[in-house]
Amino acid sequence: MTNASVREFKMPDVGEGLTEAEILKWYVQPGDTVTDGQVVCEVETAKAAVELPIPYDGVVRSLHFPEGTTVDVGTSIIAVEVAGGAAPAQQEAPAVPAPAAEPGQPAEQPAARQPVLVGYGVATSSTRRRPRKQAPDTAARQAASAVQSELNGHGAAPAAPVTPPAPAVPAAPAQRPLAKPPVRKLAKDLGVDLATVTPTGPDGVITREDVHAAVAAAQAPQQAAPADRPAAPAVSAPDRPTAPVSYDSARETRVPVKGVRKATAAAMVGSAFTAPHVTEFVTVDVTRTMKLVEELKQDKEFAGLRVNPLLLIAKALLVAIRRNPDINASWDEAAQEIVVKHYVNLGIAAATPRGLIVPNIKDAHAKTLPELAASLGELVSTAREGKTSPSAMQGGTVTITNVGVFGVDTGTPLLNPGESAILAVGAIKPQPWVHKGKVKPRQVTTLALSFDHRLVDGELGSKVLADVAAVLEQPKRLITWA
Repeated sequence: MTNASVREFKMPDVGEGLTEAEILKWYVQPGDTVTDGQVVCEVETAKAAVELPIPYDGVVRSLHFPEGTTVDVGTSIIAVEVAGGAAPAQQEAPAVPAPAAEPGQPAEQPAARQPVLVGYGVATSSTRRRPRKQAPDTAARQAASAVQSELNGHGAAPAAPVTPPAPAVPAAPAQRPLAKPPVRKLAKDLGVDLATVTPTGPDGVITREDVHAAVAAAQAPQQAAPADRPAAPAVSAPDRPTAPVSYDSARETRVPVKGVRKATAAAMVGSAFTAPHVTEFVTVDVTRTMKLVEELKQDKEFAGLRVNPLLLIAKALLVAIRRNPDINASWDEAAQEIVVKHYVNLGIAAATPRGLIVPNIKDAHAKTLPELAASLGELVSTAREGKTSPSAMQGGTVTITNVGVFGVDTGTPLLNPGESAILAVGAIKPQPWVHKGKVKPRQVTTLALSFDHRLVDGELGSKVLADVAAVLEQPKRLITWA
């Protein structure tokens, strides 16, 4: 490409004041041609997964970070070579041409590259690891280590010095196996020599799975001891316990807290220790509501829409808020004011593979039942696909969390920051219930309403919960109360 310059595309702030994002997936590789507006990667912020488009045409020069890396906002993540013009001052200059291949080394073929790592790409400015020189006594130490391992394995020392078999000498100088510190510790704890492990990670890096595979391969031949070799003792030495082979030797798994889970954790801690929570419960006969759900499914006005009990529960809560508007408020700590909202952005807690998110339906109070059903269906589908936008999770006023889908009777939900109430819906199941003076099997559920006791007192909270229950018990009230 003639008269070209390198443009650096930086991680943007895709939300309000976000400071970092995790790169979930790259859609391009070094050498690919990109056009203005083309999506090059997907990132996850503390609020949602977002696709990032590139703002210019060119050829991908390099990807600066691999998938799974959390990158600060403002950090360059991809370099693109564009035609014409000089590179801006804050951008990196074009990478220098690649040095010639070392003697005996095959020339690099960009098309054969697989993992995308930092600095890995068409630009060959990435550094080449210098092979470590093996100390003169390395072979002796390896031989001694092999002998000691053999002694530890049989539990007894030989009567005379043992000469180990000569180790295979590699054609090139030995290089220290590549592995992260946790993997090295795992190998040490399991007695695995990393030099004997076949790496499967990017750039020849040994992974935890590689170490476990080496352990399994070593244990397989020991299941039946050869006739010319004495069997190992039944009881191991006290200082070398035998690891069970019926399950994974790793006793713990550490999962980094980032993205949605990190934001949720911070928000819940802030909510729990800022707003004084009160939770009230009521058990309701929702048999008539369940019958109405089945009737609406057959209604032509709801054709193609998602109709389920959550739809009517959401409508019941909106009716209760209309009758008790002070529940739809927030606490302004700085101004020491209660802010009563004259609109309802109804949040729906959704469990996704990336964690719990709470998108909300804007102006839910103004929607008809079919419109509310359409909005609920779109919200759920978008959340499952991981495409919920940051704006969809901002500005909520009241939330519903449906723990009943997991078979749970109810719970004590924590408030979303900035909201005054959250309604938990338990499992709907048949239970014995007194109906018209007789005990009959009825569809019953338990509702739990948590509210901020700074601005919602017991009377107001009780009225809202009672109104929701009354609508679900007699859904005809939707007509007269709405």
